[in-house]
Amino acid sequence: MTEHTVRAFDRELELLGRKIAEMGGIAEKMLSEAIEALIRLNVDEAKTIIATDPRLDQLQREIEEEAVHIIARRQPLGPDLREIIGAMRISGDLERVGDLAKNVAKRTLALAEEQRLPRAMIGLRHMGQLAALQLKDVLDAYAHGDVERADSVWRRDAEIDALEDSVFRELLTFMMEDPRNISACTHLLFCSKNVERAGDHATNIAETVHYVVTGQMLPMDRPKTTTFDEGPWVADR
Repeated sequence: MTEHTVRAFDRELELLGRKIAEMGGIAEKMLSEAIEALIRLNVDEAKTIIATDPRLDQLQREIEEEAVHIIARRQPLGPDLREIIGAMRISGDLERVGDLAKNVAKRTLALAEEQRLPRAMIGLRHMGQLAALQLKDVLDAYAHGDVERADSVWRRDAEIDALEDSVFRELLTFMMEDPRNISACTHLLFCSKNVERAGDHATNIAETVHYVVTGQMLPMDRPKTTTFDEGPWVADR
């Protein structure tokens, strides 16, 4: 971070960084715990995740308001402006990760009533762990201005997509084998899509980190594997 003659400006930028760090910690914890709650059908943990989401929403609002005020007061240019815009973008992605974790927790409450979990849960857990790791890595990259680490997260986006394809196939197989699995598998299909979307937001953050540090945008076309058409399996809103 550049040091400024107006120390208040430095303090304002440091405050944005601290709030992003707090948001990142909450979002990372929500995502990891949502997957574990799903695997164990832990209703209490799922309810705790749902109750945590408003704090993430509040932090995003605070970051956006403070960023707007800083721009109006300081009229920053170059790296300072990129840092402020980056904080706004990242806060939006972290808020969305929290929403996706909350959606998984809500599906857990519904699944707990059915008590039917197919073997595809193994693949879903792997997806969740990978998405949580991606989020952790990119938040560390942001905290340290580490472009190489951010770019590594960006390049690994296709790994989660490939796992989602595998989970999708398994769940369709279970539904065809036994119609009694349809309800549970449908919930898990939505959970899978929510986890994949969380990985996308980690990749968004990686792109923002690259831009903040270098002033350059990464290519629009991310590394991808062949995926199914989404059809109705869009992430919960």
